[in-house]
Order: sequence, then structure tokens, then C-alpha cells
Amino acid sequence: MQLEKIEHIGIAVKDLEKSNELFEKLFGTRHYKVEEVASEGVKTSFFKVGPNKIELLEPTKDDGPIGKFLAKKGEGIHHIAFAVEDITAEITRLKEEGFIVLNEEPKKGADNKLVAFLHPKTANGVLIELCQEVPD
Repeated sequence: MQLEKIEHIGIAVKDLEKSNELFEKLFGTRHYKVEEVASEGVKTSFFKVGPNKIELLEPTKDDGPIGKFLAKKGEGIHHIAFAVEDITAEITRLKEEGFIVLNEEPKKGADNKLVAFLHPKTANGVLIELCQEVPD
């Protein structure tokens, strides 16, 4: 088992609409999807830039993960997500390697993914997201 590729980079923003306009100018393309993940208190927007994806994250509640991040650190890169084939096996492997997993069981995330996060203090200050495509 291993991480397959960077699935996306997540950027925390205060205003999704204004940020979509900014990043549309930067990337020269429109976002392809807007989605709310109520359980995480976030509204997301996705861009494709070549083979890569960028996810913008706007909080829908101040006490959710993105709301807390913005209050503490301001706008900026929030996480790097990696695609995995078997998220449950990868959680087990990474725990055995000494990483702290923030959620023991994968949960439904945006863009048709199961997700789990690794605590930044075990990854040199970087929040790592694991993403597995949910079969249709």
C-alpha cells in the first residue's frame, strides 16, 4: 500500500464567491463543482488545473474545522490530499507507522470521496487527507 498521487490541494477561504472569481482569473478556467459538506461545516469549490485539482473551502459555521483554521491562521493552504486505493488499509498502515489518524473510520467527503485525516503534528505541520473514490 502507498499513497498514489496528490488528489488535490485544499485552500481555506473566507468568501467562496470572491475566491472563485480570483482563482478563475489565475487559472484561466471556471470551477467545475460547488458542494456543501454539512457534517464538516464547509462549502467547497473545485478547479482542474492540468492534471491537478484545487479545492477552495469556505466555512459554513465558525466552530467547524475550516472556521477554526481561518480564525487561527487566516486564508491559505489548509491541506494536501492524496489518493489511495484502500483507505481502511492505508489508515491501518499509517497508524502502524506512528501517524495519528484524526478519524479512525473513513467518512464521506466532497467530490464523491471517502476521507480520513492525519494529525499535522505527526506530518511536520502538514494536514494530510487520504481520499478514496466512492464506487458508483
